[in-house]
Amino acid sequence: MTMKKTAAVCLALLCLGGCTTYYKVTDPTTGREYYTTELQRSNSGAATLKDARTGNTVNLQNSEIAKVTKEQYDAGKYTTPAASSSSSSAASSAQPKQENNAFK
Repeated sequence: MTMKKTAAVCLALLCLGGCTTYYKVTDPTTGREYYTTELQRSNSGAATLKDARTGNTVNLQNSEIAKVTKEQYDAGKYTTPAASSSSSSAASSAQPKQENNAFK
C-alpha cells in the first residue's frame, strides 16, 4: 500500500473507534437508569435502546436522556440497579399489618 492509502485507512479506523456516544437514559416514572450506546428516538418522543446491563431492547414512552463519558458509562453499566421506589412500596404494602392487641 502506498503511504497515502495507509494514512487514509488509519484515519478512518481512528474516526470509527472514537465516535461512540454513550448515554444514560432514565425512566422518570420508575427512576430506573439504563446505559446504552444504541439509542433511537421516534417522532412521538419515545426512546428505544439496547440496555448495556442486560442486552434487552427497552422501549420508553417518557425518558430523560443524558450524554455521559465512557468512564461514567462503564461505571453505570457494571453497577447493580437500585430497587425502584414503586417496587419497594408495593413490597411494604404486601406485608400483613399487625394489630396491637394490648388495648383490647
